[in-house]
Order: sequence, then C-alpha cells, then structure tokens
Amino acid sequence: MSARHHDRGFPRIVLVASGALVMLAILGALLARGTGIGTTSMPPGTRLEVRDLRFEDRQDGGIAAYLPHAARAAYVIAPGGDGFVRGVLRGLARERKRRGIARTLPYRLERWADGRLTITDPSTGRSADLGAFGPANYGAFRELFHATGPAAGVSASAALAATAARSEP
Repeated sequence: MSARHHDRGFPRIVLVASGALVMLAILGALLARGTGIGTTSMPPGTRLEVRDLRFEDRQDGGIAAYLPHAARAAYVIAPGGDGFVRGVLRGLARERKRRGIARTLPYRLERWADGRLTITDPSTGRSADLGAFGPANYGAFRELFHATGPAAGVSASAALAATAARSEP
C-alpha cells in the first residue's frame, strides 16, 4: 500500500491576501492620522479665568502654591493630602526634570466656559483636562483654583490681561 503525500505548503493566495490586508490597514491608519479623517476633537472653548501658580515642596511634606511673584503661599496642601493633585504635579515635574527645565516656573490652571478645568505646563506644552479623572479629583483642583483666585489678590480680568500680554509676539 502506498500513500501519496503531497507537501504543497500553505496556499499562496491566502498569504498574498493577508499581506495585502495588513498593508491596507497600515495605509489607512497613516492616511487617517495625517489628514485627521475619522478623528474627533473638541473645539477650543472660551477661557474664563487663569491662575499661574508655582509649587514648592515644604519641609513638613506639604505642598505650597504661590502666585507667580508672591512671597506668601496662597494655598497649602497638607502633608499626605490631595494625592491626585500631588500625582499630577509629580508627572508635570518629571517632564520638566527630564528636559532640564527649572522647577520654579509657574504652571497654568484655566477654567473654561464649558465647565472644564485644565492644568498646563507652558514650559513643556503638556496639558491635562482635569475633569477626565472624575468629579472628586476635579474637585481637588477646583478647590485649589478658587483658593488662589480674587480673594488671594488676583482678579480674573487682570489674570486674562496678563495672559494675553504674555502670549502676544
């Protein structure tokens, strides 16, 4: 009894079709990324208020928030408190350290007309929409934002005017 054995391998047409499908997917992704087709984005909103704040670690483990040229802290985060605020600031500071940027430059908190609150590091361009992390975490930054506001000596109109003056060429 002789058995006929055909060693034909994997069908060539399946390999060619699979390769073509992979190449089509890669080209589609490159086209979408390059042209913005299929992406969604939020239009820029209207900025209502701005706080430029610098942060310093305190000897007791707390964090002090200062208005840019103030000698006295406008807000103090207690040692071990507000873990989310600490985490966000740590992430922004890590990027500054990686790029060799001074720690003393201020960060920017912005309140938008649509209710968003964002933090931006103007020196690195990194930004985070704080509402994306849930209401409790958003609330921690909202408290910081309000505590450093007009009662701390900065009016919203003055802050916006100062921001506009800095961003003009």
